[in-house]
Amino acid sequence: MKNVISINELNVVYQQTNALENISFNLPTNARAAIVGPNGAGKSTLLKATLNLVNSSKQSIQLFEQPLNKVRHRIAYVPQTSEVNWNFPTTVYDVVLMGISAKRWGFQAIKPEQKMLAEAALEKMQLNELRERPINQLSGGQKQRVFIARAIAQNADLYLLDEPLAGVDIKSEQLIMDQLLEFQAQGKTSMTVHHDLNTVPEYFDSVILLNRQLIAAGPLDEVFTKENIETTYHGVTSLTHTSSDSKEVI
Repeated sequence: MKNVISINELNVVYQQTNALENISFNLPTNARAAIVGPNGAGKSTLLKATLNLVNSSKQSIQLFEQPLNKVRHRIAYVPQTSEVNWNFPTTVYDVVLMGISAKRWGFQAIKPEQKMLAEAALEKMQLNELRERPINQLSGGQKQRVFIARAIAQNADLYLLDEPLAGVDIKSEQLIMDQLLEFQAQGKTSMTVHHDLNTVPEYFDSVILLNRQLIAAGPLDEVFTKENIETTYHGVTSLTHTSSDSKEVI
């Protein structure tokens, strides 16, 4: 089986601090992987380094066994909602359309097949009734579903998601996780930053345990062990993500 992500000795330094140190792992095709670790472990940084959004030892990353610049069109990225300017004057539908083309602004005509992709994505995330709503009028769960719909519309092969379940309602959480299962059924791969240790076995089949250094990476049943979790969290073995401000509650 080919690897979708191959990372070898990745290092990221941020403000003279090692955000990630000597990270090496492979993620095979069709995995549904979680990146798990405490606050400040470098989980979001790992996603961003994969996309060359932060300075890193760039030669250490290959996607689909090629450099990023040759396969960027095959990748969809869902950022944390806190990184989005929700006061930008646009609607739910327009945000989803932006997932189809990076050149969405201006007076370019939208092709019928692009509209169909956007419509299908809105339907999957149950956003049809909100399609014309300004994005600054959405709830936390609705905001997250908009960006999942945007990623769906891209029809990518690899999905990188940064805390898609942070601060969402039960309905949104189920819709998002059902979509990750659908991606996998379609032969696609996902790598998701996730905080709730209790739901990792239910939601994912592969795990990357991270605390600035790689603790372990691989299939769930091999990697997600009490020993590895204790090493990752320095003794903490149960952690639930329930707070309204999207912080970990121990």
